[in-house]
Amino acid sequence: MTCVFCKIVDGSIPSNKVYEDAHIMAFHDLHPKAPVHVLVIPKIHVESLMHLTAEHHALMGDLTLKLPEIAKKLNLKNGFRIAVHTGALGGQEVFHLHYHILGQPG
Repeated sequence: MTCVFCKIVDGSIPSNKVYEDAHIMAFHDLHPKAPVHVLVIPKIHVESLMHLTAEHHALMGDLTLKLPEIAKKLNLKNGFRIAVHTGALGGQEVFHLHYHILGQPG
């Protein structure tokens, strides 16, 4: 396995976790682009949005509903931004589907 996010999920690479359940994990980005910059990933390997199928329907619904809960936990009560990059030309650097939560506490 060469996917860095899969290695974070299995514990072979440490992370600064902010949330974890059976299907989703969230952790601080190593190279933040905002005062708060957290990555939210499915624990199963899905390369990008383009690789989602109908079998991912429940997982992606759960992940999407979890985003504002995680943002609230991070004290992003005045707003936040969600970004997802898809494919190399879309700016994706790690080819494991992930959402960025970016904001400033307050």
